Amino acid sequence: MPEKKNTGGDHASDRRKSRELALCTLYAHETDRNDSWKNMLDSIAEYEGASGDVKGYAAKLVGSAVENIETIDSMIARKAENWELRRMAAVDRNLLRIAAAELAYFKDTVPFKVVIDEAVEIAKIYGTDDSGKFVNGILDSIRKDLYQ
Repeated sequence: MPEKKNTGGDHASDRRKSRELALCTLYAHETDRNDSWKNMLDSIAEYEGASGDVKGYAAKLVGSAVENIETIDSMIARKAENWELRRMAAVDRNLLRIAAAELAYFKDTVPFKVVIDEAVEIAKIYGTDDSGKFVNGILDSIRKDLYQ
């Protein structure tokens, strides 16, 4: 993960850190199913020096994504025309899972615009040159179904 400046722990930057930690955790969990996602989250959070708040929100995101993986993958697959989930870049796939979970299961606490904007920005940092547009298109389509 690229090194970030310490912004003093404001809510928005903590949420960004939580989403990045969730992405790293889900990515690690996908590549090594021999360890629980909770253990992976603990290890990555410790390595990154994440605060309790950052780790706590990341745990909620990863837990929601893992517990509802079939539903979330189905939502993504329906919107990702001509793209099989397994053929997507791993960063894009796992970022979509985290953001789709946040859109679906955190509706009352996080505005959809924030979820999508954050996912697009994270995609631009960790994904390919096209990841931001790809993630934006799929999440906006999922949003339209969830927020009718």
